[in-house]
Amino acid sequence: MFKFIKAYIKSMRLYYAFITGIAGWLGVSFYEFTTKELFPDIQVMPSAEKQILILLFLFLSWGINQIFNDYLGLPEDRINAPHRPMVTGELNAKMALIVSILLLVLVSIITYFYFEPIALIPLILGVFLNIIYEYAKGYGLWGNITFGLMISMCSAYGFLASGPPAYPILTPDRVAVLGLVWLMNSIMTYYTYFKDYEGDKLAGKKTLVVQYGIEKAKWLGVIFALVPAITFFIIYANHIIPVKLGMAFWILGFLTLFLEVWTGYLYYKNPVGEKTYYSLSTNFRACACGQATFVAIYNEELALILFLVSYIFIEFLFALHQNREA
Repeated sequence: MFKFIKAYIKSMRLYYAFITGIAGWLGVSFYEFTTKELFPDIQVMPSAEKQILILLFLFLSWGINQIFNDYLGLPEDRINAPHRPMVTGELNAKMALIVSILLLVLVSIITYFYFEPIALIPLILGVFLNIIYEYAKGYGLWGNITFGLMISMCSAYGFLASGPPAYPILTPDRVAVLGLVWLMNSIMTYYTYFKDYEGDKLAGKKTLVVQYGIEKAKWLGVIFALVPAITFFIIYANHIIPVKLGMAFWILGFLTLFLEVWTGYLYYKNPVGEKTYYSLSTNFRACACGQATFVAIYNEELALILFLVSYIFIEFLFALHQNREA
């Protein structure tokens, strides 16, 4: 049993947890801001216990869903990551799937009876998109689109699970925030395709990197690094997010832009080879810290904490996975 638990946790790759966790925390922060500042008459703030449980689900959601992803991606993982527990047999695939299914059922029950039933919609969509992603990544841009949508469901879940929603649910500012989360994660997963280039090519997965080849793909990576910042300025200049941004946001935003540009540079300089894998740490931190920066729109103090915690602990957890073939 201990061996199974150890292999299961290893397969969860918890350095990814900050991607889903911070995306979800953004949703919770947005809900608190909306009810407190814009709709004081219907103010129903989630209790501390609810917030902790919501965030626990969100931080672990990546790892639980990763088991499905690993199972569906076994053909290419045998080439790209031959030391992963499910590939080597260290993790019993069927048992791992059963555990993940049971955990998802438990989360669904708690969501329905303790949070808000409407939050089941992004939860179910997130699981569905995770399964679809393994197939969509074989069709170029569709893989990135699907992955970004999957992570944006975490923000939607955090928002809807926090309490009774303020109608209409889909307002321009909420759609804009979800769109930014989608965009950042679509670009983040683009960089992860570099390390899987050979395996994806042999497995017939036509990711953007496989489609365009390494030389063109590394230039695309440089361009993509600037897209989130440009998109945000367009949205903000058009007053779609009607909030005055404080100094903390701009400081964190500048640091995020640096991390994004640095990520683009790393993959331009080392699109293949051993350093390609280790550049993932910067890539993940750029995405998680970028999401923490968006939290500063609604809660500057919390955003500063999340930014620092994400930056430090993603690197710490990633350092525990030094075997790039696992």
